[in-house]
Amino acid sequence: MPITYDSDNRIFKLDTANSSYVFEIFEQNYLVHLYYGGKIPDANLKEHKYKGGFASFSPVNINIDDDWFSPDVSMFEFPCEGSGDFRESAFAIRNPDGNNTTDMRYVSHEIYNGKPKLEGLPSLFVNDESEAQTLEILTRDNVTGIQAVLYYTVFEELGAMTRSVRIINPTSKPFEIERLLSCCVDFNTHDFDMITLYGKWFKERSVDRMHLSHLTQGISSKRGSSSHHHNPFGVICDRDATEDTGNVYGFNFVYSGNFTFKAQVDGFAGTRVLMGLNPDAFGWILEAGEDFVAPEVVMVYSDKGLGEMSRTFHKLYRKHLIRGKWANIKRPLLINNWEATGMDFTGDKLVTFAERAKELGIDMLVMDDGWFGRRDDDTSSLGDWQVNEEKLGGSLSSFIDRINELGIKFGIWFEPEMISRDSELYRAHPDWCIHVPNREKSIARHQYVLDYSRKEVRDYIYSLMYDVLSRNKIDYVKWDFNRNLSEVGSAGFPPEKQKEIFHRFTLGTYEILDRLTTDFPDILLEGCSGGGGRYDPGMLYYAPQIWCSDNTDPIERLTIQFGTSMCYPASTMGAHVSASNRAGYETKGNIALWGTFGYELDPNKFSDEEREIVRDQVGEYHKYYDIIHSGDLYRLITPFENPWRAAWMFVSEDKNEALVTSVTMRRPEDRSYFLRLKGLDEEKYYVDDESGEVYSGALLMKAGLSFSRYGMNDGDSFKVYLRAL
Repeated sequence: MPITYDSDNRIFKLDTANSSYVFEIFEQNYLVHLYYGGKIPDANLKEHKYKGGFASFSPVNINIDDDWFSPDVSMFEFPCEGSGDFRESAFAIRNPDGNNTTDMRYVSHEIYNGKPKLEGLPSLFVNDESEAQTLEILTRDNVTGIQAVLYYTVFEELGAMTRSVRIINPTSKPFEIERLLSCCVDFNTHDFDMITLYGKWFKERSVDRMHLSHLTQGISSKRGSSSHHHNPFGVICDRDATEDTGNVYGFNFVYSGNFTFKAQVDGFAGTRVLMGLNPDAFGWILEAGEDFVAPEVVMVYSDKGLGEMSRTFHKLYRKHLIRGKWANIKRPLLINNWEATGMDFTGDKLVTFAERAKELGIDMLVMDDGWFGRRDDDTSSLGDWQVNEEKLGGSLSSFIDRINELGIKFGIWFEPEMISRDSELYRAHPDWCIHVPNREKSIARHQYVLDYSRKEVRDYIYSLMYDVLSRNKIDYVKWDFNRNLSEVGSAGFPPEKQKEIFHRFTLGTYEILDRLTTDFPDILLEGCSGGGGRYDPGMLYYAPQIWCSDNTDPIERLTIQFGTSMCYPASTMGAHVSASNRAGYETKGNIALWGTFGYELDPNKFSDEEREIVRDQVGEYHKYYDIIHSGDLYRLITPFENPWRAAWMFVSEDKNEALVTSVTMRRPEDRSYFLRLKGLDEEKYYVDDESGEVYSGALLMKAGLSFSRYGMNDGDSFKVYLRAL
């Protein structure tokens, strides 16, 4: 049983294959945390309570006869505001009396197999109830009557668990939720590093690492999306943790809007880690009889370093986050016209793209922005999702028929959450965009954000999408989101509910995505937000792949893809070969293979030599698809630590195949290059598919494989495919 309850000692123990998470019901029904770390068989952890040196300014509960206990120096599962714990809280609710003092205590619990679905929210799922076990704990504030249900789901085999909270108002009065974070973990030490992923448009998800200190450190977004700037992912780890060693705790928020992840080190050298909805600009009126569900946090523990943590996230998301038809079957290799044409195209021009694509073995043509309304540049027509038949030379159906007759599938671009200032929709409904009365509306990319908190707006946009998708043979949709939210307000809600709009907007997006994936289950959906501005597990629940970055320069893509791989599997990373001239087609292809793979250029401009290279790459896509999309990733040399080279490898689950890739970013000084591999079976022998040389797994991992025969100039790359004999 992964979840057990010791009724004599009132201790909960949650076990995975490699970890244990332990907490108790202390006196007066406080939920006190005891331990999170490597798996232990017992729970004799009474001495592990945080005793931190009692401080005279720390308030005590007069009903507890224990000289160490104070809310200010205790480790809590769900710390609340205003009840003697002066650290960052997970929950605060303002009651009708005007104060926000909150104190949730244990009432009851239930343990059951499986995992509940979170209403209106993306979340991890089980294919069978035997794959996970859930603990529900009911807590209550005895003064206000407000209840909170704490959810803990354990995926035993994968070393992972999820956390979420549901707030219930069983009273006859309304309350306002001011703060609600889904996860809190208290540690009795601060000897940790924090790792996060930072960036900006065109340079997403670089790795940042810092020592925890006696302050509050963290990342957040209040942009209305998870954002290019910080990903809703964070790590707390041993200060000497590496790719292969050390205790590592990974946290990922299954949400696509505003979030916070922070670690607070207190004066007694304890560390509190929290993740959830960003309290800035958040509030929620909880009416009598209503409840509110917080998005969930995924937690992964590894005692074998960052690499093992990443591989656990990858397996977990492939099996329990990515859904539908495209979760486990080969996806089409596509070519997108955006970088080749922008919006300056005709139907005839795109047909020539499809003709060349067919000759090269490419499966699908994607028509990007510019097919609707009067969309010849980015100043107009978002929201007017009617086909521009003049540009296509006829109806969309007849154009798709021309593509399909070549044996090529067809995909199309939408940006459903946006409205152009110059559009028929905006002229008819100027109040349908997110805005604040009497304030100037900020413009970005000549567009506003539609108010998806309002049902009539969602229904109208979805009706237009449904009309296009139901009348035409469309195999793929790229869903884009090209600006963040400002002047956030809604004409559809009263003043006291305006703090809800950020969250309601995200819920509205999820509703449309759910309708889309339900009505069109065969369509492959790819997420995008100016590239990787909304790369999060919330979107992956609906779209099994996300355009990793608008930056397709292969060398720049190394840091982007290495950073992304800290949490997200290769099968989710949209990666294409483009016309970038910083490296040759071989290197561009090798880097794009670490992802969904495709092309972003004009195939009519290929030379004969380039056409042969592309045909070879298409063959490699099919040859290596399974090992890349379902194998284990090992980061061998990261571009964040080495200025010369980057290297990575995939190993099949049965350890019978391995694909090793190395890229020279800058010509190194050394004359020889030996790369120690990882993840192989020491007892097996492997043959190099190109050279025919045979090596033991032990030799490859301990002595290394010599790559000195390959080029080492700037932008050079190579890959080696190994098969077990």
